[in-house]
Amino acid sequence: MFALTSRCAPDGNGRPGLAWNQGLTVKLAAGGITLAALLAAFAASDRAAAEFNVCNETTSRVGVAIGHQAKDEWTTEGWWTVAPGACETILQAELTGRYYYIMARDWDKGGDWGGATPMCVQTKVFTIAGIEGCAERGFETTGFFEVDTGNAPNWTVELTEDGAE
Repeated sequence: MFALTSRCAPDGNGRPGLAWNQGLTVKLAAGGITLAALLAAFAASDRAAAEFNVCNETTSRVGVAIGHQAKDEWTTEGWWTVAPGACETILQAELTGRYYYIMARDWDKGGDWGGATPMCVQTKVFTIAGIEGCAERGFETTGFFEVDTGNAPNWTVELTEDGAE
């Protein structure tokens, strides 16, 4: 299985701390399976599992919003609530862009995982086309952190309480 993981957590100053941990694991089967068949099965299973996930490694419920390129403009969407110790699929399709933006809120204790890229959000569930003029359109402007997927077809971000692993 092909898995790329980025981990994000607030640092001691309440700002996001980011580190990437990338790995490739392939299990090879012996006996009667050709390399071409194995690679075809691997590619098909990878496409079927292509998605953007967020895992919550905290003890609180976390709300997640994502910014991504949709057609000809940037779009923000939210909120997905991720239970403590759980993962949620935020986008369920092969990732077509290199850069995605995440913002998360600790629903129980307060605080945000955010960054320097301003995008639009609102308090209720939303899909907002465009990232300019948020306030003029009745939305809140919030900083998102950038996730560089390196053009991988799927990605997982892990949110932690005490720093990046």
